[in-house]
Amino acid sequence: MWAIVINPISGGGKGAVRGREVAGYFSRHGLDYTIITANSAQKLRSNFENFLNSQDGQRCEGVVAVGGDGLAHLILQLAVPRNIPFAAMPAGTGNDIVRSLGWSLDDIDGYLERVISVPPAPIDLGNVDSEWFAAILSTGFDSVVNEKANSLSWPKGPQRYNVAIAMELPKFKPLEYEITVDTHSFTTKAMLIAIGNGRSYGGGMYVCPQAQMHDGLFDVMILEPVSKIEFLKVFPKVYSGSHITHPQVKIMRTKRISLVANAIAYADGERIGPAPISAECVREAGLTWAL
Repeated sequence: MWAIVINPISGGGKGAVRGREVAGYFSRHGLDYTIITANSAQKLRSNFENFLNSQDGQRCEGVVAVGGDGLAHLILQLAVPRNIPFAAMPAGTGNDIVRSLGWSLDDIDGYLERVISVPPAPIDLGNVDSEWFAAILSTGFDSVVNEKANSLSWPKGPQRYNVAIAMELPKFKPLEYEITVDTHSFTTKAMLIAIGNGRSYGGGMYVCPQAQMHDGLFDVMILEPVSKIEFLKVFPKVYSGSHITHPQVKIMRTKRISLVANAIAYADGERIGPAPISAECVREAGLTWAL
């Protein structure tokens, strides 16, 4: 039995449309599946958990999350402890977990063909204070922007993030962090810190472009203080990953990291909460289909 978990309102209704595509594909291929859906994250999690608990010992072959990164993040919390393979179908505004796994955002049939015909393989996942994440754990300016964007009722979609940037950048000041990695501890001021198991966040920002999901290590990107004008020059380069050549950008690799600061953290676009936080890259913690 497969679980197709659909967030129908993700991507402005794209979740519902893509959910029908996925269910139709499974039907055409004669696969046994159950659709699980709801209009809130809390209810969706409850429905999925009830499904898993009602299987009478039968193993769930895999779960297909049809929505955005938030839904995939939710699914990880229940699938990983049970060793259930997961696939993330792109139907949100960001879809960075799909990007980090190497999949096209458009070739859904090709992705599903791989899911039903090839055994899943292990990938690394991050764990921050007992919560799993697949792509990026971040703190600093982007988290401030997320906090603001989440408080805005207009505009909808990705433009809300751009409005929040315009509102927060003029008053943002670098934050001071106490950081401990595998080999040492240090204190630094930073505009932004991204801890990458995957490569991208924010809808295709390759903030940790060299991160790999099978090396047992995080890529940590630290943007040290720059002027507001310089930040605006560097920021667009994140879409190609070329920002890492800037002299104020520092990259390191580590299995474990802890941060102490007056700051908020987000993982896979979901709010983790205020620092201090501690995270570990857990080798082969999840099962999925990656290119």
